[in-house]
Amino acid sequence: MTRIQNTADSLTAKGTLYVVSAPSGAGKTSLLKAVLAQMPELQLSISHTTRQQRPGETNGVDYHFVSVDEFQHMLEKKNFLEHAEVFGNYYGTSRVWLESQLEQGHDVILEIDWQGARQVRELMPECRSIFILPPSKDELLNRLTGRGQDSDEVIQSRMAAANREIKHYDEYDYIVINDDFEHACKELAAIFTARRLRRESQQVRQQALLNDLLQ
Repeated sequence: MTRIQNTADSLTAKGTLYVVSAPSGAGKTSLLKAVLAQMPELQLSISHTTRQQRPGETNGVDYHFVSVDEFQHMLEKKNFLEHAEVFGNYYGTSRVWLESQLEQGHDVILEIDWQGARQVRELMPECRSIFILPPSKDELLNRLTGRGQDSDEVIQSRMAAANREIKHYDEYDYIVINDDFEHACKELAAIFTARRLRRESQQVRQQALLNDLLQ
């Protein structure tokens, strides 16, 4: 039995947890959807939320939409890895589902704000974190205004919240600037790909090949 096989047998193919955050309007959700379409080995964690379902959203696909009472009940049962209140609504990540996916070797992405990211890092310090930034404040305002879904008051509130969120960029491992969408997609995908190509991960995934090459 070779040294490679002995080493690989002692490892697990546990997946990597990625925490991805961004201020509202930075394009985080669009970037992740594009990358996930190219990389089916990635899993997007679907959060539970108490906010209203928006046109075009699907329950169980975009979010698990629940009532405040349901959310509080899950919180009391400690079902969430992290939870936060954003713009008067609650968001939470299922602990059981997440741990199950990681144990099966799936890489999982959590699309959460800096508060949730800080909670996750404390509980799972081995996770990797990515912060997505807009190219400028003017462009961020243009994107928020262009949605046509919110009032001026709500937009100003989101701009103020974005400023507070951006101040936490230095808590993250990677920074991606979403100026050119295609370029930002490539940079984001490169982070996920590089992580999967680590020697420790490849020893597990490519054990048969390595053993054959070393014979």
